[in-house]
Amino acid sequence: MKNILFVASECVPFIKTGGLADVVGSLPKYFNKDEFDVRVMIPKYMAIPDEYKEQMEYITHFYLELAWRKQYVGIFQLVYQGIKFYFLDNEFYFSGNKPYGEIYQDIEKFAFFSKATLSALPLIDFRPDIIHCHDWQTGLIPVYLKDSFQQGDFFRGIKSIMTIHNLKFQGVWDKRTVMDTAGLDAYYFTPDKLEAYGDANYLKGGLVYADQITTVSDTYAEEIKTPFYGEKLDGLINAKAGCLTGIVNGLDYDEYNPSTDPMIVANYDARTFRKDKVKNKRALQKELGLAQDDKKFMIGIVSRLTDQKGFDLIDYVIEEICAEDTQLVVLGTGDEKYEHLFRHFAWKYPERVSASIFYSNERSHKIYAACDAFLMPSLFEPCGLSQLMSLRYGTVPIVRETGGLKDTVEPYNEYENKGTGFSFANYNAHEMLNTIRYAKHVYYNKKRDWNKIIDRGMAKDYSWANSARKYEDLYNRM
Repeated sequence: MKNILFVASECVPFIKTGGLADVVGSLPKYFNKDEFDVRVMIPKYMAIPDEYKEQMEYITHFYLELAWRKQYVGIFQLVYQGIKFYFLDNEFYFSGNKPYGEIYQDIEKFAFFSKATLSALPLIDFRPDIIHCHDWQTGLIPVYLKDSFQQGDFFRGIKSIMTIHNLKFQGVWDKRTVMDTAGLDAYYFTPDKLEAYGDANYLKGGLVYADQITTVSDTYAEEIKTPFYGEKLDGLINAKAGCLTGIVNGLDYDEYNPSTDPMIVANYDARTFRKDKVKNKRALQKELGLAQDDKKFMIGIVSRLTDQKGFDLIDYVIEEICAEDTQLVVLGTGDEKYEHLFRHFAWKYPERVSASIFYSNERSHKIYAACDAFLMPSLFEPCGLSQLMSLRYGTVPIVRETGGLKDTVEPYNEYENKGTGFSFANYNAHEMLNTIRYAKHVYYNKKRDWNKIIDRGMAKDYSWANSARKYEDLYNRM
């Protein structure tokens, strides 16, 4: 039996700001229970809903020395969907209504969390063979593991994996403060270790000291070796290329299942989508006050409204996207300029454009089920989950060929009758617009081909089961 501990700063259903939480909450359920005992450790945020807090069971507490401070650490546990979750409690660090705050506070908070994680292990009677760390918030764990925790027998031989969900976020702060906060020796703050461009970098520390590095798609694993995608760490990534693996994220196929989804108006599957999927379109048109018309080409967007997601391209040609035969349905929040952009177009074309500038899980499901196409023109996309949801719901993705989008959406080829979506290569607004127009042409003029694209998309298996096998292989190799 191999013991694996996932450590992360967020996890569904307890606390979520992005795709990281989906991975940490869903993936552990899919491992082979006879071979792997996988458990999860996250902070016990005040923002976790009471229904979960009330189920948590207190195990013990201890005091942790972090540099010059002594801090309380409470350990709680809860079994959810067959997986054991541990929660580390400290009101000073984990209060507030969201998991992250100002970066300088987070730098101290996650130094505390990393050290507390390791210190808690002997007290919970669980010795992991591998600690699987996620993103910069856990970047100090591999460092501490090779540092002060090497004295005792308990920690000797524990391996670590660092998974990069998005290389853009690295946990960078000035060296002196981090040295003081983390309680690490000056030895660690050199350019071959935690120091990067004069500052201290948590993610870099994790990458240098981890035994293996993974990221969330094959293409992204290649892209981050280049200066454009490498976010100034491409040199290090190339140096560690021998222990870098790309494993594409999966989707929780129980939660995202058009044949059983309770949030959508009409359930359907690969056999019945031709007649039943459109019922969701009608219902959404009605709910959002759009023109009631089965024939309109409906494009969905569910996203953070930021430059990374390609909204500057949409901004550039939005007038052409919102043509008379098209409806655009947007859900999400983000940069003010994009929030205003969609609000303006919803005001200008109330029959064609709907802008929901908030986040609603229920409405996202309705959009995946109702739309004909789903647009993701990202500048970079480590993995992306929305295109997997679209494929699952028979909504044809239109994506830019980057990262996980390139790995999971096969471009339509009208000569060979292949493909599960539409894609374009260059980060260019008119190339995107042409691809949208080409998709629309197939939708209106080659309906049989369009339905075949949906057939192939719905037949794809991007459930977590596939990804879990690849992680199991990696764990076994280690």
